[in-house]
Amino acid sequence: MNKKTICITTLEYPPDIGGVGESVHRIAQMLVSSGYEVHVAVFRSKQRLVDDGSVRRASCKTRFQDGVFVHRIKSAVRDDLQEIQDFFSDIYFQLNFLHHQYNFDLFHAFFLNETGYVTTLLAKENDLPVINSVRGADLHKHIFNPKNHAQIAWVLENSDWVTFVSQDLRKRANAIAPSVKLKSSVFWNSIAPINFTKLRTPPLVSELSGIIIGSSGRFRDKKGIEFLLDACSELIKEIDLTLLLIGNFVEKERKYWQQELKQCCLGSRLRITGITTRQEALAYLPHLDIFAIPSLTDGCPNALLEAMLAGCAIVGTRVDAIGEILEDGVDGLLVNPGSSAELKTALLSLAIQPQLCKQLGAAAKIKAQQKLHPSIEKQNWIDIYQQVLTTSATATLPEVSLV
Repeated sequence: MNKKTICITTLEYPPDIGGVGESVHRIAQMLVSSGYEVHVAVFRSKQRLVDDGSVRRASCKTRFQDGVFVHRIKSAVRDDLQEIQDFFSDIYFQLNFLHHQYNFDLFHAFFLNETGYVTTLLAKENDLPVINSVRGADLHKHIFNPKNHAQIAWVLENSDWVTFVSQDLRKRANAIAPSVKLKSSVFWNSIAPINFTKLRTPPLVSELSGIIIGSSGRFRDKKGIEFLLDACSELIKEIDLTLLLIGNFVEKERKYWQQELKQCCLGSRLRITGITTRQEALAYLPHLDIFAIPSLTDGCPNALLEAMLAGCAIVGTRVDAIGEILEDGVDGLLVNPGSSAELKTALLSLAIQPQLCKQLGAAAKIKAQQKLHPSIEKQNWIDIYQQVLTTSATATLPEVSLV
């Protein structure tokens, strides 16, 4: 049997920072270990502009990285205002060139409205199967841009298969493109085992006091951090606590978050690590009394899975995979998104019941080890790939009579 050649398209890939990149890397390794030849094409529209007024040709730089062919594509910059259609045209040309060079058997795009569109168009023109994977922001945020709606709907309708990391995301996709319900599946991200005892104690731990409440990630609009700030500002009137934010706020929202931080009443009891390595971020988790993930929308966040594996007592919101993975009162506490009052109540409940913290944390760790193990996600992907490739191979075009 000939080795099948897969082309995955994505907005980011390690060493780029981001959850989508981490997921694509994990999935690419699963496919390589299952006998596929895997190519990852990385591109995003944010890279189409330059700050220094320089110009450049379109390019594609290829590197063999951890058994995967990684192609980093850049569009040309010919003037100060690089139009989005010029970007997509350049990307399509480079991606098509890669296809003629490597003869891909299947395309797989992560994110609908950039990678998904150009990838699906190329696949359909070459009569090749295409899988699109919805990660969260594409249907929770970008769908509300009227310019994106028709494009996203077209991608969903023309996919051979669509995957989702939460039932909420599939429900929205079904509303946009009803055919999705017949060619889609939902399953969570996975997380590989981590030995937290071998991680070096991070620098801020010795400076934290009271009940340590933590959250981690790239903090932005969807993360609901303002409601956590409000909850802790009220909670500190009743208990001694420190709120530790492991990560930092995204640059484009910095002015907003500076205002939020200025208005909260935590003072020195709020600590922000800034951008850290993943190893350092993980090392903080065993030192937390409570892990809070107050997201308004969030797909299937890696931060949740890492906290579960660390055995943290977790307070999360009833959104996306957070509300699907955690069972309220069994392996975490769930609150409604956007409610500072509910967050405060849940955090206080855990703060005054250390035994409950231990109980919920232990149950969360067991669930992560058993139901979020990479072997489960790997089998889900292999099943989908085999099904899509088999269906494509057996499909026959109708005969056309020439008159």
